[in-house]
Amino acid sequence: MIYHTFAQLYDQLFDDELYAKWAAYTRDNGGPAAHRILDLAGGAGRLAVLLAKRGQDVTVADFSADMLSLASQHAAAAGVNLTLVEADMRNLAALGQYDLVTCFADSLCYLAGIDEVEITFQQVALHLRAGGRFLFDMITPYQTDVVYPGYMYNYEDDDHQRAFLWQSYGDNDVAHGVIHDLAFFNRLADGHYERIGETHFERSYPLKAIEAALTRSGFTNVEVTADFGAATPDEQTTRWFFSCRK
Repeated sequence: MIYHTFAQLYDQLFDDELYAKWAAYTRDNGGPAAHRILDLAGGAGRLAVLLAKRGQDVTVADFSADMLSLASQHAAAAGVNLTLVEADMRNLAALGQYDLVTCFADSLCYLAGIDEVEITFQQVALHLRAGGRFLFDMITPYQTDVVYPGYMYNYEDDDHQRAFLWQSYGDNDVAHGVIHDLAFFNRLADGHYERIGETHFERSYPLKAIEAALTRSGFTNVEVTADFGAATPDEQTTRWFFSCRK
């Protein structure tokens, strides 16, 4: 019997410091009028909670009902209100208008191709007020082509109750594609371990292709940085950060 969902285990393992950095980047680049915020692919709501603590009105949209359930729990624990919507980022018809849309943790890289990325950009533009801002990040071809192939990360907690194995491979069938094999091992009361595994597929794109898709979708003033906005990108940048306006 499986006692934990993949979403729960993934959420427990994710580095809280990254959410603090995304929150700081949002604060510094979201604009002074950013009260109504849509956190697209917002997962377990950890970034949304940080934004809501500032008094901002935050909606979390995510494809996973399990993740949204965790977001509800995190919001209750923090004493903040979040609006939670189960939605595909390629179709946001049920949502309203926002001052700011965010989409972090390279969530756009899980889409099937640049056409789907552009469809998402178009959906975001439809739900941004005039002058609203769109902040997001994406991993780079350097990350998919150089860093990830052969990458391995193993984790075990101090009391040997949980372990996590992550292996990445280049995807020979997809330009700038990568395959992640993820496996959690969770110790049960009888001493045995349950295994929960998933395979994730990501891909990146040339920077010019992303910028062209943004322009066609109605975005201007596109600024691209590295290191959560603190650095200028170079040929070894692993993640781009985008700030643009409708």
